[in-house]
Amino acid sequence: MIVVMKPGATAADIGAVIRKAESMGVKTHPIYGDNRTVVALVGDLTRVTREVFDQMDGVLHTLRIQEPYKLSSRTTRPDNTIVDIAEGKVRIGGNEVVVMAGPCSVESREQIIEIAQAVKEAGATMLRGGAFKPRTSPYDFQGLGLKGLEYLAEAREVTGLPVITEVMREEQVPMVAEYADVLQIGARNMQNYGLLQAVGRQQKPVMLKRGISGTIRELLMCAEYIVSNGNYNVMLCERGIRTYETATRNTFDLNAVPVLKESSHLPIVADPSHGTGLRELVPAMSRAAVAAGADALILEVHSDPDAAVSDGRQSLTPEDFATLMQSLRRIAAAVDRKIAAPTKEQEQASQLVAA
Repeated sequence: MIVVMKPGATAADIGAVIRKAESMGVKTHPIYGDNRTVVALVGDLTRVTREVFDQMDGVLHTLRIQEPYKLSSRTTRPDNTIVDIAEGKVRIGGNEVVVMAGPCSVESREQIIEIAQAVKEAGATMLRGGAFKPRTSPYDFQGLGLKGLEYLAEAREVTGLPVITEVMREEQVPMVAEYADVLQIGARNMQNYGLLQAVGRQQKPVMLKRGISGTIRELLMCAEYIVSNGNYNVMLCERGIRTYETATRNTFDLNAVPVLKESSHLPIVADPSHGTGLRELVPAMSRAAVAAGADALILEVHSDPDAAVSDGRQSLTPEDFATLMQSLRRIAAAVDRKIAAPTKEQEQASQLVAA
């Protein structure tokens, strides 16, 4: 249920609604939009009636939300959520399309700094890189762990690019949040409910990847675990799903972008690298995702993809990434959007790397 406040509702009016709802044993989530304020009520609503709130000062009307993902639903919040990253250095969810780029895995200090500088020069505004790597085989490279996080933080200092990296377990959340600007929940962990609740209890932005066999509804329900724990800075990521098709690593469900935009106010990130698994297909699907309305792209870039310790087959070279960025700007302009550019502060970041 949501209580929609009138445009002129005061803080006292909103507070009265919150106190009334909580006195009835339900949890409240005030959502402040550009055009209206909504107080979402979640929990056991069997004793709650619309009439209780409709007659209160400052209340426009009360609605019952039919979707099971109450707080993530566009019915609850018609305005798009804009996620501020690194104190506003990057904003995802507006008219500008943000490009996150970097290697699948952090392999060394020199490697991540070199790639960070290359993707920034090409126009990326965020750096991606895995310090912890969930792999299908236990014998494959599992990531550098804490040392990888430290290298990512150093690359951020050198380039000014905020960092997104994956967190795999609940106990890792405080450590990863200390080093990263965005916490990524990987496809394998989409339904790891304890982890979802843990990242929901902290306030760093979260990017939630769709599970390899997850439906759109299941993705939204998983986002609800994060939002219902108090963290509204959530982005949804389409990264391909498993189908009977074998021509590509996964089937990149481009339909999911407009479907999610219609169903939810949360920003949508597209991952054509994992979606296709083939670097020659990544540029076409990146351009298609921008045209379809994705708020951001997350792309894998490696200086020597054939020598990468993970996902080299789907990684672009820095040269190919720079060429792609040029075409993305043209596609974005064609649909009345633009590709976000590094800020003045990022441009001024020191390019000196300590010996």
